Parts: sequence; C-alpha cells; structure tokens
Amino acid sequence: MLASFDPIALASHQPMLLLFAVLAVGWLFGRVEVGGFSLGPAAVLFAGLAVSGFDERLQLPEELGTFGLCLFVYAIGVGSGPGFAAAFRGRGRWTSLVAVGAIAAAALTTALVAWLFDFDGPTAVGLFAGGLTNTPALAASVDSLAVTAGADVRAPVVGYSVAYPLGVLLPLLVLALASRRATPDASSTPATLLNRTVRLTRKAGLASELRTLLGTHARFGRYRRGEVEGVVTDDTRLQLGDLVTLVGDATGLDVAESQLGDAVAKDLPDDRSRLDFRRIFVSKHGVVRRPLSELRLPQRFDAIITRVRRGDVDLLADRDTELELGDRVRVIAPQHRLDEVSRFFGDSFRALAEIDVLSFALGVTLGLLLGLIPIPTPIGPVKLGLAGGPLVVGLILGRLGRTGPLVWDLPFPASMTLRQLGIVLFLAVVGTRSGASLATTFATGHAGPLLAAGTLVTLSACLPALLLTRRALGLPLWRSFGAVAGIHTQPAVLAWATSRTTSDGPSRGYADVFPVATVTKILAAQLLIRFLDA
Repeated sequence: MLASFDPIALASHQPMLLLFAVLAVGWLFGRVEVGGFSLGPAAVLFAGLAVSGFDERLQLPEELGTFGLCLFVYAIGVGSGPGFAAAFRGRGRWTSLVAVGAIAAAALTTALVAWLFDFDGPTAVGLFAGGLTNTPALAASVDSLAVTAGADVRAPVVGYSVAYPLGVLLPLLVLALASRRATPDASSTPATLLNRTVRLTRKAGLASELRTLLGTHARFGRYRRGEVEGVVTDDTRLQLGDLVTLVGDATGLDVAESQLGDAVAKDLPDDRSRLDFRRIFVSKHGVVRRPLSELRLPQRFDAIITRVRRGDVDLLADRDTELELGDRVRVIAPQHRLDEVSRFFGDSFRALAEIDVLSFALGVTLGLLLGLIPIPTPIGPVKLGLAGGPLVVGLILGRLGRTGPLVWDLPFPASMTLRQLGIVLFLAVVGTRSGASLATTFATGHAGPLLAAGTLVTLSACLPALLLTRRALGLPLWRSFGAVAGIHTQPAVLAWATSRTTSDGPSRGYADVFPVATVTKILAAQLLIRFLDA
C-alpha cells in the first residue's frame, strides 16, 4: 500500500496541505541571512515557484491569493493614510516628486528594454514590479490581465521572479558604496527621550507661554513647589524656584535648561509618593484620532501624557497629538487616579488583537468597488483593480481616522498580522501558479536577457533617487537612504540602513515616500501594460 502512495497527487488534491507546506518552507528559507540580507516573506514566492516548477499540478486556488491581496493592501493603506497626507506638505512634497520621477524613469526604462529585447508586455511589467520589488504592482498587473481574453497571467510573475533578487541586492550595493564615500551627518544621533529636573531661576510664568522656549524637542511633565506637587498643564503658572520635570531628547533638554534654569541632581519622577506614572495601552475606539486637548485629561483625572510609544518609536506628546489604536502612552497622575485613567484608555491587550469587523469589511468593500471603476487615460481606461482600489480607499480612510461611530484605524498588532498573512497568501498562490513557466524560461536559456533588463530597470530608479535626494534636496545621508528604500518599497534595504545608524533618518525617509511610491507603481504597472500592448 505504501508503494502506491503518491505525495504529489495528495498535495495536488489537498490545497490546504499544499498551502501550509509552502508557507513553512518559504518562511524558513526567508529567515536565512547572507551578508545581513534575507528575503523575508518574499521567500514564500520562491518556495511556491520551486514547488510548481517541480510538478505543475501543485497549484493553489487563485481566489485564495485574491483574498490575501485584499487583506494586505487595505491594511497597508489604512496604516499609511496619515503619512500619505503628510508627504505632500513641506519638503515631503519634493521628496514625493522625486519618488514619482524615479518610478517614471524605471517605467520608461522598462518600455525601452521591452523594445530592445522584444519582451511581451506582461513579462516587461513583471520586470518593472520585480526590479522595484513591489508586490502590489505585480498584483495589479496580474489582476488587469485576468480580465483580458487570451492574456498570460503567469508572464508577469516570471519577470518579477527573475528581477526581484536584483531589485533587493543592487540598491543595497549602491547604498553601501555611497555610505563609504560620504561623510556621516552630524545629526545622526539617538532620538531617545529622557527626563531632566530643572529649578527655575531664569524664567517663570504661564506654562502655555513658556512652552515656546522648549521648542519641539522638550515638554513639561510635573512640578514641585514646597510641599505642593502637580502636573504641568497649559494653565499652570510656574514661579521662580519651582522644580519642573522636562521630557525630551538630549539636545532639546540642553536648550530648555539654558532658557529656564539649572538642572538638579535628584529627578522628580524618582519620588512616586504623590504623583506616579504608568504606561497604558490605547485600546478604546472613543479616544483615538482626537487631539489630546479634546480628551481633557487634566480636568478629568488631574493627569497629563508626556510621551507616546508608537511601534518602536517614542514620540513627545502635546495638545495636538492624536492617538492611534495600539499606542502606549506614558501618563503622569495622582497615584489613586491611575486605575481610572487605565480604564479610560482601555489598556487591553486582547482588544489590541481584535479588529472592528464592520468598519474593516465596509472599507474593503468600498475599495473593491472603486477598483472596478475605469479611469480614463490617453492610452485607454485603466482600473485600480483588486490591489489599487482597497489601497486608495485605505489611504483615505486611514487619513480620516473615524467617521462618526466608525473608527477606520486598525490596532497596530492586528494590522501587522493582517499584512503578513495577506502577503504570504498572495505570494504562495502566484508562486505555485507560475513555477512551470519560470522553469521553462531557465531551461530554454531566456533568463539572461531578463536578468540584464532587470538590472537596468532597478538602477534607473535607484541611482537618480539617491542623486536627487542628496544633491538636489540636500537630505541628510541616512534619510536619503531611507527615501531610496521607500521608493523601492524594500524593507530589506531599510533594515540595512537602520542597522548602520542610531538616527531615525532611514525610517523618516522611508515613511516620506512609501505610500506615494506604492500607489504610483500600481498605476504605472497598468499603464505599461496598456502602452506595451497598444
């Protein structure tokens, strides 16, 4: 009986078994590091390619990939909404313009290499998506081809699979060479938030007026006057001789101390007998996406928030700060009021892992409907599709935050889980449905031109992006590197840059351009298909 056992036949008839086997193998492979670089979730794609290349019967249902794609792009959109709006303000406007220009250069290069090497449109678009390591762009091209009679939806995946490793390795190589030739920025210092207690000897007055002396790098915490101790609110009138706690980075604290008074050896937060502090998780929908001034914490609880931890970053809080689900806030309040404050914000780990199914499902539905609407262009109508529609709606709703009782935000842990689950489902499906075509490409010796073309596409975006962000915009070195990583929407490049500096520059540069770059690539992929097949 064992002699007749056929594992290939079993896996081909059990898609769930095949799915989780591909996910397990891909995830293990993605954790392997070579020179500090790993494929991460993208390794699931290559596991799927290897499986179906071995036997073309091993394919996963296409609907499963569509489901994963919707989860991924909508969660990305909601999370990137605030950053997408901010990208069009101040210097971010010019950084976004550089991102659009670099992607346009890559699109033009793709059209050129398609003509030089006589590639068909779907394969060339796959090279574009792989050379810029953007899965939503690949998904948009596959989705666009799926409704075209006679189109080969596997061709973009073949081009993507060949170009993707180049899209990761070449930017890493370019930035590594640039970092050796450039002088590190003086601003590359840790942005760690600290406490410092100062005795007021130079300035006194209403806290709201003194706040201008602190700039954007420091905030008031608590004060002590004799036996009286309290939190500093806008209405607190500070007097010479008072002890006040300042919260900020080292530079901000030095400036504030020089303006206000002299540091003392004993820090006020060390004495927790009257006032205490606590880190509290924000898990209630009613307190998010509203300025802290609207929450009226001093009036309700005699409490203030001095800092907000969002993801792995500490942010200074002020009256205009808007909280997000999953934030951890540091609250100063009388010890007996801290439990009340915790209940006010929720402070529930379980709630952070849950999503509002109504708002999530409604948002995805609106995104899918938007994706069906044709958008007129000079070369014919294009659609945002299953990738672009949910992404654009997610960006809009993420920027709004809430509409009446509906809160569009996703808790940070739940958002990351949805993104990860969605992307690996999509990659597993497209991999298993394209492995046979990729194997044929290598077997027939056609991979060489694809590798050469992928190299040109990647460099046509990477080199101009680095040159313009450094020379034309004058961005600091590590923020420029982060912008290049964002233009390539490549977390591996961001991780490399982040690991080599204590500055938050790479993360800030990445956030500046990531949403704009993602939307631009999705639209560019569909325009390329239309143009190349015209």
